[in-house]
Amino acid sequence: MTIKAILTDIEGTTSAVSFVFDVLFPFAAKHLPDFVRTHAAETAVAAQLQAVRTDSNEPAADVERVIEILLQWIAEDRKATPLKALQGMVWAEGYQAGLLKGHVYPDAVEALKRWHQDGYALYVYSSGSIQAQKLIFGCSEAGDLTPLFSGYFDTTSGGKREAQSYHTIAQAIGLPAEQILFLSDIVEELDAAQQAGMATCGLVRQGGVLAGHSNVVSFALIDVSQF
Repeated sequence: MTIKAILTDIEGTTSAVSFVFDVLFPFAAKHLPDFVRTHAAETAVAAQLQAVRTDSNEPAADVERVIEILLQWIAEDRKATPLKALQGMVWAEGYQAGLLKGHVYPDAVEALKRWHQDGYALYVYSSGSIQAQKLIFGCSEAGDLTPLFSGYFDTTSGGKREAQSYHTIAQAIGLPAEQILFLSDIVEELDAAQQAGMATCGLVRQGGVLAGHSNVVSFALIDVSQF
């Protein structure tokens, strides 16, 4: 069946893992406490702080305690939805101030532009919030890449290692899973997408093998017509 859409991961796939861990996470950890203190009363922020209290079973936690929990989650690289949302808000301020520029590999930029021109619908699926995804591509070193994408998915669609998440995404895209090619650098994610019926291709930029899937070291080597 012909591929009509391409769904891509970000970390280790379109973008360097080091950008997330060495640039974005430290920026969020440094600026999040003051951001929360400043904006705690705003509706969007207050809703996420309440979600932190619920997720941590600390309904009476004050703002300072919530900040402690968030910093602990950052240290643990916890994939918590309210943390991702708040990090996204902090990063938005950083991008808008010009303090951050999204890293996207040049080979990914070139391929995404070519695929878009060729008529493939492009989507993102990352554990980072949809807002964070739009920022990394919208304020990238290569300029605003968001016009290339038709949609974004995050952990609100389910875990990236669960086949059901990919069924959910295929439904949202409106295509049979067999017409979607999923790109990632994590074998468990590729396995889950494959179980849901998607075509898969693994990015092995640092070498190694993602068993059971096509493997490439660069977007430049992906021939969509071969899937």
